[in-house]
Amino acid sequence: MRVMLVQPNSASIVKSVLGTTGPPLGLAYLASVLRDEHEVRIIDGLTLNYSADDLKRELKRYEPDVVGITATTPAIYDAYEVAELAKEFNPDIKTVIGGPHVTFTAKETLRECNALDVVVRNEGELTIKELIDCFEKNAPLKNVRGITFRQNGEIKETESRPFVRNLDEIPFPAYDLLPMDKYRIENQRYGTIMTSRGCPFKCIFCASSMLFGKIWRARSAENVLEELRILYEFGIKEVEFMDDTFTLSMKRAERICDLLIKERKAGGIEISWSCSTHANTINRNLAEKMKKAGCHDIYIGAESGSQDVLDFIGKGTTLERVVKAVETVKKAGLNVLASFIIGFPGETARMIKNTIKFAKKLNPTYAQFTICTPYPGTKLFAIAKEKGLLMTKDWRKYTTVEPVMRVPGISTEQLMKLFKQAYVSFYLRPRYVLSSLLNRRLFIIKKAISGAMNYYKAQK
Repeated sequence: MRVMLVQPNSASIVKSVLGTTGPPLGLAYLASVLRDEHEVRIIDGLTLNYSADDLKRELKRYEPDVVGITATTPAIYDAYEVAELAKEFNPDIKTVIGGPHVTFTAKETLRECNALDVVVRNEGELTIKELIDCFEKNAPLKNVRGITFRQNGEIKETESRPFVRNLDEIPFPAYDLLPMDKYRIENQRYGTIMTSRGCPFKCIFCASSMLFGKIWRARSAENVLEELRILYEFGIKEVEFMDDTFTLSMKRAERICDLLIKERKAGGIEISWSCSTHANTINRNLAEKMKKAGCHDIYIGAESGSQDVLDFIGKGTTLERVVKAVETVKKAGLNVLASFIIGFPGETARMIKNTIKFAKKLNPTYAQFTICTPYPGTKLFAIAKEKGLLMTKDWRKYTTVEPVMRVPGISTEQLMKLFKQAYVSFYLRPRYVLSSLLNRRLFIIKKAISGAMNYYKAQK
């Protein structure tokens, strides 16, 4: 069958502070398991900035039998438009959608968009393979685990599919089907890689443990290096590890670093890279080894300057550990991007101001502030729904840069004022500006402050 996999363009997607998008790894993984038996094409509409007319042109050129779509929460309506365009072009096209949002709103998604036929929940590699085979053979879908679908006017749901235990068995993403020359940072080719799935932490604002399971599953260091070699062959020398916590197994992280250091010494691949860690899963030895292996930035979820808030959100760490983690990474000569979230239920204006003070005390290389957003599938969403805190279910607004949930005791206007204050007070400190001038970081500061603000204004 002819399968077209689409990441829709969306004005609701906020790009990184560097103004870039990364490859849609989820679609590339699906393509890798389908391409041996089916014709597959990937359309990265977000990166290519495709319009509806562009997509119509691709549908006409390719004439797919199946259109598979991925979308985050704020881009879900753009995904609906893709499905509608596909059905307009050919009503017989099978339309399938997957991703974190639809995994937790499967039935609601099918009710909202009549142009969609099937929702694939959670991991999609094995499910999509079985599903396309059923389409080809015109077989019933009831035996395909992990889907929600229409049948005779009713919405049916099959049992969940077990997660893939050995991630090394999954083929590498089909990078050759993506516009790899379009993914760039400062005119340098940029790639992403996912080396593990699942998360044992219990943060109420994150759906990762529900999407990929609470048991952490990791690829072998050797398997990771093999994929990095593929990226290197595409001319990519800047890589971001997209794992929720790259250092969850510090021993495995060290092994990956050892292999990269060995490659450098042997004149093999030499990449610069960044990743995310948890305050509890980093030490000086590992940080220094990561530096030697080419790492330059580490993302740490600090979240709040209040221990009560950290306990409420299930972060599983302390303010002291966050301070130590930031200090450890900085002493190893690495940049730190610390993230903070404001506007949790029960939070007061004073607590938010304390978070801003804490950010300045930590003095990371960069700080990212977002507004607490209850995404479907998270415990936070359940809390907000139960307590009647949701202000809207217009998914376009779920961008983390505008309020969608009431915070008792804090008005929407006050929360936005505190949000702006967080960026301005952190980045416009005389000491920070001077340091940034010396280190030539001003272009990042400008984007960090103006990016979120300009997006918010554009939505008004």
